[in-house]
Amino acid sequence: MPKRLPEHSTKAKKKSTTHQSPANPKSAASTQPIFGQPQPTPDPTGFRNPVTDQKDVGLNTLEAVPQPRGGAVEPTLTLAQVYGAQGAAKTKAIQQAGQIVFHSVGDTGSAKGPATQSLVADKMVTDFTEANSADVPSFLFHLGDVVYYFGEATYYYDQFYEPYRDYPAPIIAIPGNHDGVVYTGDPEPTLDAFLRNFCTSSPVQSPDSGGLLRTTMIQPGVYFTLEAPFVRILGLYSNVLEDPGVISGENGQNKVLDNRQIAFLTAALQRIKSEKFTGAIIIAMHHPPFTGGSVHGGSPLMLADIDSACQAAGVWPHAVFSGHAHNYQRFTRTVNNLQIPFLVAGCGGHSPLSTMRGTYRTPYKIDDTLTLENYNTTDYGYLRVIVNAETMRIEFHPESDGGTVKTPNDVVTITLATYQVS
Repeated sequence: MPKRLPEHSTKAKKKSTTHQSPANPKSAASTQPIFGQPQPTPDPTGFRNPVTDQKDVGLNTLEAVPQPRGGAVEPTLTLAQVYGAQGAAKTKAIQQAGQIVFHSVGDTGSAKGPATQSLVADKMVTDFTEANSADVPSFLFHLGDVVYYFGEATYYYDQFYEPYRDYPAPIIAIPGNHDGVVYTGDPEPTLDAFLRNFCTSSPVQSPDSGGLLRTTMIQPGVYFTLEAPFVRILGLYSNVLEDPGVISGENGQNKVLDNRQIAFLTAALQRIKSEKFTGAIIIAMHHPPFTGGSVHGGSPLMLADIDSACQAAGVWPHAVFSGHAHNYQRFTRTVNNLQIPFLVAGCGGHSPLSTMRGTYRTPYKIDDTLTLENYNTTDYGYLRVIVNAETMRIEFHPESDGGTVKTPNDVVTITLATYQVS
């Protein structure tokens, strides 16, 4: 049986030398999930607990990956499970509407104060006022770096629960490097707070929520398949290095990680093939395989691992989502005549935004297989994704447009059957 997570305490704890699997924290019980406050409240003007550790120390040592709850090769989570007692009705309504809508963004944690991430969160909340219920988002898939600088529990209220107090839908997440890194003197083991807030076996009130009502997410671990009508998202944990992302032992190059995530990805893709799933397939991780940003580089060995799983299964994603670089970028990669968008959406509120290595007139052809289609280094924002039986439309919405403007700054549409973009 997996070990239970320790109860959160403000007292220093002895540093753990082993990993604990996701389990329930000792928190107030909640029989059903709660996704937001019942009434909107004004944005905060400051943090309760200002960030004090503002140096990226410890970002050069890989950390072991916790085992998923239950130990399955392919840990899975369904949208119906996320919605609890309302899950069957929710998924039926999506199927009857003929489409699903959801948000995705990363790097929302902001060490400098709540202003920028609140702008993005508030803009996303306006999407829930759509007149047609089919256009209302069903969840937010977070691409990591929920809390800066080092994922400590003490910052979850200011950087996660408070900014998203009015977001009335589930928030599902993969960890970023800042969520898992352990710095010298930190009493919390890697991913301790992330597991307690996103990977409990049932929805409970978190000790880190500051009394806000949102319950914990029930993910089976830090890598998993999210199954929803019309879409499957295969989430990976790309570990704690500043660069690059790492999801395996990379043929013995590191002794910290095993190949569980490669086995997971291969199994998930093989199941998609065996079940003849015809919906959208998204692979998501925090570190981008490609980036033109001036601060962060790409992750070619991680991409090679992903490619190996896709080749073994004979299935490729319709899109790849990542964060880490603090801006918006969209690439098209061509593999076997399939056009696959690779999107970087690390523009969720962390300040400052990152520049690119140069000024590019897009579309900018990098080589015969890769083109930079568009980018935005001046606006915070998020992805709005609409999937039906035939297409997936991915929109970038900058917060600078305000809550009443629904026209995206950038759009790509993928035809699911042919893997062609427009």
